[in-house]
Amino acid sequence: MSARRALALCGTAALVAGLLAGCNSADPPAPDATIIPTKLTFGAFGAPQEIAAYRRIVEQWNLDHPAAQVTMTATSDRDEQAQRLQSGAGVPDVFMVARRDLAYLRENKLTQPVGELFDQPDRDVDFGDDYPIDAVQAFAYDSDLQCLPYAYSPMVIYYNTDLIDFDKMQRRGLDVPITGNAWTFEEFAAAAKFASRPATHAAGVYVEPTLRGLAPFIYSGGGRVYDDPTTPTSLAFSDEDTKSALSTTLELLRNPLVTLSDKQLKKHTALEWFKLGRLGMIPGFRSLTPTLRHTKGLHFDVLAMPAINDPKTIGEVTGLCLSKSVQDPEAAADFMYYLSGAKQVADVARAGYLVPANLEVTADDTFLQPNQQPVSAMVFTNSLRGIVLPPVIDNEAALQTAVGADVRRLFSMGVLDLDLVTEKIDEDSLQVLAPETATASATPTE
Repeated sequence: MSARRALALCGTAALVAGLLAGCNSADPPAPDATIIPTKLTFGAFGAPQEIAAYRRIVEQWNLDHPAAQVTMTATSDRDEQAQRLQSGAGVPDVFMVARRDLAYLRENKLTQPVGELFDQPDRDVDFGDDYPIDAVQAFAYDSDLQCLPYAYSPMVIYYNTDLIDFDKMQRRGLDVPITGNAWTFEEFAAAAKFASRPATHAAGVYVEPTLRGLAPFIYSGGGRVYDDPTTPTSLAFSDEDTKSALSTTLELLRNPLVTLSDKQLKKHTALEWFKLGRLGMIPGFRSLTPTLRHTKGLHFDVLAMPAINDPKTIGEVTGLCLSKSVQDPEAAADFMYYLSGAKQVADVARAGYLVPANLEVTADDTFLQPNQQPVSAMVFTNSLRGIVLPPVIDNEAALQTAVGADVRRLFSMGVLDLDLVTEKIDEDSLQVLAPETATASATPTE
């Protein structure tokens, strides 16, 4: 059964079930080079070490497929890639993209679905066994797979193992996590207070005052960030469950004895304080790992995001997409299949920046890198099941700008009127998510 037909029958929510019905785990034969056009273009983004790996992969492809030469362009990160795609300079035949940019690509009809292309015998991808369910669903729209999942990184907690010694905490009778896969908010708070050292001005934890910074805690506490998970018209910070989660979270994050002060943040960023060994914990993605590894004298590990009620987090998802204007979709799909192969993905994963969507690679030492920090790298893959994917909107930056000042007020010292501030956050979000509603509800004096 094709991916398109499976989705038409079962809907996006049943994407994986449909794909399972039509896939098997047998390795397909190598693509026939004679059907590939003379030229293809590939657009990648990443750190220099990742770009070097992509270039090696492209060079090997070109050696193995003399009739199909691929030209590669590279950008440094997701933002630069998005700017290039939106600049009008042209879209590569195959290109990497963050899921949050998919709305723009679909609205401007720059991509085409890939589901049927990967149901064919020579590209029979086993989405059931080789990819996380959420990674596939992340790129499922309009009853088809829009892009092939490539990398999938959940937000986790990086912690300084010198400032936070769980063995010492346990001897003192403090709450400590039993496993890195899950820990409670109470254990998280105990670790933050333990890491706070007034004598050395070390802080226990810092969470950025943004929608993304608060989202894992809201979801874990049973709240909602948006009023609708797919087509939001407002934020949902004034929801009672959301306010309850915020109340628990902010009691710790507003505590001046455990978090960085405004004065400290003017001197260094939170990441710089962590690298200096003066901050106990900081949320982050896998992409932080190489930078921290190269920080002399820093000892660190990772834990899952703390659970208020249920283990939840957010994630960054990257896919390989196919241009709407590609002359030969079959040939481009062959190259995409090659790029997503375990051997090729492992070459990129060695740089340490990404969590591959290919589960064969995440279970291998190529990704786990047991002789390097963090020793608990499995936390990244174990956290995948708790990821809550936000709705795909094309104005995320504008939304953060609209509500940014109000969100920062949640973290400010002094008396907090949670009801007032959360209502203001939801109201301001209408300017971006439902501008017609915001205009209609405004009074003449406003």
